[in-house]
This record gives sequence, structure tokens and C-alpha cells, in this order.
Amino acid sequence: MGEKQILCVGLVCLDIISVVDRYPEEDTDTRCLSQRWQRGGNASNTCTVLSLLGAPCAFMGSLAPGHAANFVRDDFKRYKVDLAHVAEHPACALPISVVISNMTTGTRTILHAARFILSDFQNRNVNVAHVVWQSQGETPCACCIVNSSNGSRTVTLFDTLSDIWIESYRWDSFSTRAGGHNWNLDSGSNLPDVTDADFEQVDLSQYKWIHWEGRNASEQVKMMRRVEEYNQTCPESQQVGTSVEVEKPRQELYQLFGYGDVVFVSKDVAKDFGFCSASEAVKGLYKRVKPGATLICAWAENGADAMGPDGQLLHSDAFPPDDVVDTLGAGDTFNASVILALIRGRPLQEAITYGCQVAGRKCGVHGYDGIV
Repeated sequence: MGEKQILCVGLVCLDIISVVDRYPEEDTDTRCLSQRWQRGGNASNTCTVLSLLGAPCAFMGSLAPGHAANFVRDDFKRYKVDLAHVAEHPACALPISVVISNMTTGTRTILHAARFILSDFQNRNVNVAHVVWQSQGETPCACCIVNSSNGSRTVTLFDTLSDIWIESYRWDSFSTRAGGHNWNLDSGSNLPDVTDADFEQVDLSQYKWIHWEGRNASEQVKMMRRVEEYNQTCPESQQVGTSVEVEKPRQELYQLFGYGDVVFVSKDVAKDFGFCSASEAVKGLYKRVKPGATLICAWAENGADAMGPDGQLLHSDAFPPDDVVDTLGAGDTFNASVILALIRGRPLQEAITYGCQVAGRKCGVHGYDGIV
């Protein structure tokens, strides 16, 4: 049998990214420097980075079929992603619209997009055997505006959850969705996240590590308990490592702190608990993780802090590029790099330093291909 894979569970969405030299004024017609479609979503991005770093990986999440088939399949071929277990339902093609709406002035900008996600997974050699196809609902879609002058990015996400997140700030090195404003509007998207029933179909013996992007926490807790039960039946060398990302400041997600061998907590969540730095957050929140677990908090340009079972507080500085051009997905890059370093047996200090280094490289390039 070949090398076991890393499974990432969570969101995949379509990011429409417009690169501009300055943030456009509202309700104006402005040309961007470039525009691209890019597969997004935290778990999805983590797969991309793991693949680029040489780790075999798989994605588990929900997709609704759509119709940008030519782009989809061409991109899959380019990255050689296996589509053997994808079930297509052509009759259920669902176009997607992204609407940026200003609640104060009533202006709105509309972007129409369709599915291209599967092709990008295949191009990245990401196994999609555990993708759960839904006969109803729409694929989440994000519109991203990247300012090439300072590296800031503004994201509007049409998500499977009833949230619209709009964010803009400079050098958010370690969080693709953190630091924004949540209006809790009904986005109208009804594509469900994968459930514990879906996860029961996963053959855990095929994976060396499973990473969860915190979303439908009550279902994800059941999934993680299943892995814990599985590990109790295995010798240590065959056990599945686990990690979970608690990124959005929502009370439901905070139960996830108690699960996972490694817990990634975002700056936004740390601030929601009243902490003003990564070190404060790690020391203050460590009591929430399970015995023997590791807690990690990245804090953009201030680097990252971590604490393991020995109780020692560790820190890594950030490694900013000469020019910050694109911070979108830097947090997912950090997480993926840390996970891979830990899997390869590197000490926690080296793992978070490696994560900061790779995330810094990511901030200096558009997309992910230039991180290695």
C-alpha cells in the first residue's frame, strides 16, 4: 500500500479574485489589473498547500454540480486529481451569483459564477473520493479583491452557512476569513456540510491524519469521537492524528477545543475571548483542549505561538516577503505546513517556524504555486 493520505474536512468554494492597484470607490466602474478564479475554502486550501509540499491528501466536503465543465475538467487534468469517485448529476447544474450589497446605501455589485472546483482538486492531486454530492443547494462562492500595493484582500463569501463575511485589512498573514464583520444575513445558500453519517463511510485505515475546518461542530464532534474510538483499537504507529481549526467567533464552534491532537485558534476567536496577543490566547485557552493536546495561535505579522503537553510557551516570528501581494489563504498555508511538519516528526518549535516561513512566502505570491 502507498503512503497514507491526509484528509481535510470542511468547505470548498469558488473564489473570484480581482487584483487592483487601489481599493475601488463604491459604485464606480474600475478596471482591475487581473482577475482569476481560484478554488477556495479553508479545508480546500489546506489540501492545495499539502499537495504542493509533497503530501498525499484528500478532501471531504459538499459540492453541488454546476456548469463550467470545460474549465473544471481542464484544470483537473492539469493537476492530475483523481475523479474516480465523483458522482456527477448533470440535471442538477446550479449557476451561482455573488452579490456584494451595501446595506447602508443600497448599492450592489453582482458577479455570476459556476462550478470549477473539482478540476482544481484534480490538478492538485487531491483525492475527492469522500466528496458528498448534494442534489439540492448551491456551491459556496467568494468574491476576493486583492490590492497589489499593500497585499490587503476584501472577501465576500456566499457560504453554506447563513453568514456573509466582508473583510479588508493589510497583512492578514494567517487567516483567510478572520478580522471581518459578520452581518448574519440570510445568504440563501442551502448546501449542507458533510455529516457524521457521511463520515462513517470513510475507511480510517487509509489516513495518517485528519484535519477539520470548524463548521457544523455538533456533527464534527461525532466524527472526531469516531477517530478516537478507532485509535483505541490500533497500535500507536497505526493511529490517525487529528487537528481542528477554530476560526470563526461563534459559540457553537468552541466545543471543538476539546477535540483534536492539535487545535488551531484564530486571532478573531482569541479576541472574542478578550485576548490581545497570541501568547495570551495560548496561555488562556489551553485549559480548553484535551489532555496531551497542542494549541496553536497565529497572529498575522506578529508570528505564532504554541503550547504543547509540557506547558512550555513557544513563539515564532513572522517571515514577511519583501512585497506583500496576496494574503488570501495564508492562514490555511500556515495550518497545512504545521500539520505536515508535525507528521514528519519535527518538534513543535520547528513546526510553527516552518508554518510561518511558508505562510510568509505565500503572501509574496498570487495564489499558491509559488510557495515551493
